[in-house]
Amino acid sequence: MDKNKLALTPPMGWNSWDCYGAAVNEEQLLGNAEYMAKNLKKYGWQYIVCDIQWYEPKAKDNDYNNFTELCMDGYSRLIPAVNRFPSSANGVGFKNIADKIHAMGLKFGIHIMRGVPRQAVHRNTKILGSDKTARQIAHHFSVCPWNTDMYGIDWRREGAQEYYDSIFAMYAEWGIDFVKVDDICNTEFRKDAPYSAKEEIEMIRHAIDKTGRDIVLSLSPGPAQLEVADHLCEFANMWRLTGDFWDSWNQLYAMFERCEKWAPYVSEGCWPDCDMLPLGRLSMNGTCHGGQGRYTQFTKDEQITLMTLWSVFRSPLMFGGEMRDNDEFTLSLMTNPEVMAVNQHSHDGKQAYRDNDTVIWTAVSEDEKPLLAVFNISDTDRDIEIDLTKYELDGEYTLRDLWQRADGEKVNGNFNCRVNSHGAKLYKLI
Repeated sequence: MDKNKLALTPPMGWNSWDCYGAAVNEEQLLGNAEYMAKNLKKYGWQYIVCDIQWYEPKAKDNDYNNFTELCMDGYSRLIPAVNRFPSSANGVGFKNIADKIHAMGLKFGIHIMRGVPRQAVHRNTKILGSDKTARQIAHHFSVCPWNTDMYGIDWRREGAQEYYDSIFAMYAEWGIDFVKVDDICNTEFRKDAPYSAKEEIEMIRHAIDKTGRDIVLSLSPGPAQLEVADHLCEFANMWRLTGDFWDSWNQLYAMFERCEKWAPYVSEGCWPDCDMLPLGRLSMNGTCHGGQGRYTQFTKDEQITLMTLWSVFRSPLMFGGEMRDNDEFTLSLMTNPEVMAVNQHSHDGKQAYRDNDTVIWTAVSEDEKPLLAVFNISDTDRDIEIDLTKYELDGEYTLRDLWQRADGEKVNGNFNCRVNSHGAKLYKLI
């Protein structure tokens, strides 16, 4: 199975973490799916992703309940908490939710932590397809530093691959299209280590391939390391470039350097991931990086910069806000077909220039027209002079402003553009 036949363009969707943290429920998943089907599907948005702790009955906000009871079947596999996902009763798991989302013309994804539940290890429960138990495949000191649910798996042990085979077989039965695996992207890749993220990623890849189902594999959290880029390209579809990305200018500013470094690795089926879009209404269940139920702390100009950089770099677009509360401006960011086309169908995106105040990216559109993204990363509005000849753009062009969806002036050689503080312009030269 060629994983690069999946995700031929950067995946676009919604993830529950930024608005519901660890406590998303069935109504919220399906409500956002209905919104996407009605308002966004025609622009390319298609994934609804249920993030962490869907197997925890007591989850209520963005915090984790340490060493809490989890919902699990007899083969060490976590299953949805029925009190939060009523349609999962009687052992059907997420199948009913997946079926409803598929009926809307969308795709359904889930978050998982790498490894085997500590609960399964302590109870020494069975592994489907093996005579080994959870205790025999767990690595006792391979633990997540921020979540207590799991032990990592010792890839050298009999039963380790069978465990991953069993959980992905179950996900395939449910109809899962996308799996975000956490606590795996920025762990060590040392070949001499008893535990290695490299080996666990490969086990997951083999388990997905064995199902025969098209499942996009996303790895978190970042920062991913450039020295293992070839391995990530071989085994995953997406991998995070950063830790959790929130609505802070400092975090957005730092993404320019990450995108510059990872741009050479962007290709079909291989998408370096700038993380979710913390836009719209966030933190519905508690105060997380800002007030509860707030709208994004990014200014409108910063939101334009965010969407412009993610698009010209071709990051996956995973919206984080409660979509049913989108205002007109937020919806406009998600439904501009000319900007979405840059994200989905441009090529050769790269940083072409940077000084203390200005960043310029170039790319080529699907119809082979030059693209130019101009970012003002300073704290004041500025006129920025562009010398097109520096980017091998000779001759006369009409500037098409993709955010305004309007043709502008004809230019030849040099032109000036006014860019707001922390703002951006995105042009197509025609």
